[in-house]
Amino acid sequence: MDWLTAPFELEFQQQALVAGSLAAIALALVGTWVVIRGMTFLGDALVHGVIPGIALAVLADFNLLLGAAIAAAVMIGGIGLVHRQTTFSEDTGIGLLFVGMLALGVILISKTDSYRGSLTDILFGDVLGVSGGDIAFLALVTGATLIAVIGLHRAFLVLSFNEQKAQLLGLQPRFAHMVMLALIALTIIGSYRTVGTLLVFGLMVGPPATAALLVNRVPPMMATAALIGVLSVVAGLLVSYHADTAGSATIAGIPIALFFAVLTIKSMRMRRSAAPALGGS
Repeated sequence: MDWLTAPFELEFQQQALVAGSLAAIALALVGTWVVIRGMTFLGDALVHGVIPGIALAVLADFNLLLGAAIAAAVMIGGIGLVHRQTTFSEDTGIGLLFVGMLALGVILISKTDSYRGSLTDILFGDVLGVSGGDIAFLALVTGATLIAVIGLHRAFLVLSFNEQKAQLLGLQPRFAHMVMLALIALTIIGSYRTVGTLLVFGLMVGPPATAALLVNRVPPMMATAALIGVLSVVAGLLVSYHADTAGSATIAGIPIALFFAVLTIKSMRMRRSAAPALGGS
């Protein structure tokens, strides 16, 4: 029992647990729609797209969250511009800005005096170094995300399967899509200090993808994803404490490993259930 409780007797571990859990819940709520709508490439691009804004904030010495928000807005606007002004698909704009924003971010970070330290903190986060202010901001992000997801549930649901039907029903699919993009950006901005911009994607996609293997309806999928995310935070902090591994990376890696474990078990069960039917025929 001491193996389970000892890590959380430390104050910084307690703060990491609270911050990580809030981030996991917010990312699970948004990530469920990312998985359902097949927006993982866009989500990954936005994760990388905030890096130059954070780097610029470090260089110019202003609020990092504001820098990330500005970069996310530029990223979303740029994707829309490429899609509207050309015949290219949205993925083309995403791909171009994905690479461009990441390259710009690394270039800006390389201009800082503490290049290696800044790059590590931005890309991989520091779950064991979160502050009370980080937790308060994450609580606001999680609350706002929950309200938006509940309030726009019907619009998001119809949009995920038929945009024309959403238009006919007066659900304003374009507005719903922009809100969803804003929520993705908001949860990334709120969570990067905890698990880093590169690793935040593990908590955004891993738990919802695993939940999608287990349940079919959206609300239970969100609840299952949030539970998996929180358990991943707990397990990640335990493993990192006892094995002396990087906390943020351990947390982000656990839901990915869990996804493949569940997928393997489900595939084995499907093969076993199919074997008698094949034998009988």
